[in-house]
Parts: sequence; C-alpha cells; structure tokens
Amino acid sequence: MSIAIATTWEERLQDLGNIPASRIRTDPAPGTATIEDVTYLRDTERRLYELIDGTLVEKSMGWQESLIAGILLQWLNNYLDTNRIGVATGADGMTRLFGDTVRGPDVAFVAWNRMPDGRIPTVPIPDLVPNFVIEVLSTSNTYAEMSRKRREYFHAGVEILWMVDHRTRTVTVFRSAQEATEYKDEAIIDGGQVLPGWKVNIGELFSRLDVPKDR
Repeated sequence: MSIAIATTWEERLQDLGNIPASRIRTDPAPGTATIEDVTYLRDTERRLYELIDGTLVEKSMGWQESLIAGILLQWLNNYLDTNRIGVATGADGMTRLFGDTVRGPDVAFVAWNRMPDGRIPTVPIPDLVPNFVIEVLSTSNTYAEMSRKRREYFHAGVEILWMVDHRTRTVTVFRSAQEATEYKDEAIIDGGQVLPGWKVNIGELFSRLDVPKDR
C-alpha cells in the first residue's frame, strides 16, 4: 500500500480516517514515531497505540467494547482448546502488518503455519499477519478509519474480518475488503475455513449486555 504524506495537521487527520485529534500522540511528533515507541509506551505508560504512517494513534476501546471482545476471545480460546490449529490474542497483541504499520486487533487468530519457524514469537511486536480478526467498534471509531483498517488487513493477508457493533447489535463479516454480509438478531456466524466448526450466536453474544431477568 502507498504511504500517505501529509503536510498539514488537517491532512494528517484525514489520512488517518478523520479520527478525533485527541487520539493522536504528539510526542514523538506525528510522522516520526517508530515501533520501538509503541513498545516503550505500552511498557511504561500502559497505553496502547497503533502505528500508522509514523504516527501513534491511541487504541480506542470502551467498557462495553472490552466486554464483548473478552467474551469472543474466551469463546475462541475454548474452541482452540480442542482444535489446536493456532493461537488467539487480545487487543494488546500488537502485530506489524507491513512496513511501519502496527495494529492491535481486538481479537485475532493466527494459524501455526504463519508462525516464524512454527513457534510462538518472542519479540514484543512480531511481523505476523493474523488469519482472522475481530474489531469491536467504539464511539470514537470513524467510518473512514475502519475502512482504512479493513483495507490494510486484507492487503496484509487477513482472510476473514468481523466488525462488531454493540450499539446496533450487528456483526458484519468481511471475506475481502469489499465483500461484506451483515448479521443480526439470532443469526449464527462461523469462522469459515479458517476456524472450521467455530460458531457464534449473535443473540447470545449481545445478551451479555443485558441484566439477567432472574437476577
């Protein structure tokens, strides 16, 4: 993918998907940040940043988004306990997709055959493209931001992407950057050929946001 070259703050925000300026870290200056900065800030400040075009963008996730992502990660790990085809990570599992582009999917699955030498990476941010990615949308995520992220994922080699919106209680499944199907209500979605046999009931997923009737 071509790297955007912004000459003004307005252009930088536009390149990044018209995200709120509050999510951009200005030290180091936008355009000069490195992968080492991502690791350093995660370790020292306990803050998660993605790296796009040399710019640190704070990972946006609210309480409900974290809850939904955590449930999906738990269900995915339950599946992987009996289907040992790879490993799953959460939002702090940063990975370099290509060049200086570092993303932290809310949930990601990586098959063993994508691991360097078939082993778990030991570096903080590996050069590792997930097979399957889940992004849980937050209020500060813009349409343009997620469109760019989607294009990056598929350009890098991601095979399936789920975008989960707890506000509309829908899950949009992408099998390419353009091919998408939206699911809602009691629909059951699956991991396709990437995660054969893994299924998620959308109604059951979003019911976790409701207070139990027998409470």
